[in-house]
Amino acid sequence: MTTPLLEVKNLSAAYGVTRVLHGLNFRIEQGSITTLLGANGAGKTTTLRALCQMMVKTEGEILFEGKPIQGQSTEDIVRLGVAHVPDGRGTFVNLTTEENLRLGAYTRKDKAAIAEDFERIYSYFPRLKERRLQQAGTLSGGEQQMLAVSRALMLRPKLLLLDEPSFGLAPLIVREIFGIMRTINEKEKVSILLVEQNAAMALQLADSAYLIETGQVVLSGSAAEIKQNDAVRRAYLGH
Repeated sequence: MTTPLLEVKNLSAAYGVTRVLHGLNFRIEQGSITTLLGANGAGKTTTLRALCQMMVKTEGEILFEGKPIQGQSTEDIVRLGVAHVPDGRGTFVNLTTEENLRLGAYTRKDKAAIAEDFERIYSYFPRLKERRLQQAGTLSGGEQQMLAVSRALMLRPKLLLLDEPSFGLAPLIVREIFGIMRTINEKEKVSILLVEQNAAMALQLADSAYLIETGQVVLSGSAAEIKQNDAVRRAYLGH
């Protein structure tokens, strides 16, 4: 059996004395797209933060490429190839589009490859090339989301953590971004862990899914299986 890219065993996480995750178990296979589903407050965003060791206290085991990463600094986890696109996008609004992208490659020393990656990113998101000298804070919501994803891709990650990429965006823009995510997964073999309120779109994109309720996994399986589950259909898919 192949080693999963990421394996989480009995993961608990807390903000101060408030425990949010209660013994989470899941895995992400190499080259796959996995989605975490659940209502607001279920613990999905906290799960992504716990994987990056960011803002939360954790217990349990997090294995990346078979090696434990819990207790490491967020920066060290980034260097291993884990890129996080937080909810709210987190763009540096006073910097230009290009300066934001350059920040995404801050852990890298390969200047020639970084220059190639600018062109690679612009081929996925031509609008960003048009706006490369524009201040990020003046971009539209969709363009800022594209920039946040692109900045993470400049790291050349093995695993991309996406938190609510569709939030506040028009359906057409969401479809465009999700289509590019599929292309990046297929062409570049970047594994993706997606947290997304739009369950129908998430399940359409993903290979496998986990349903989280009150900090615990209550259902898991292939995205096709989860899509057919009656409780999921009623609660998250509206039919």
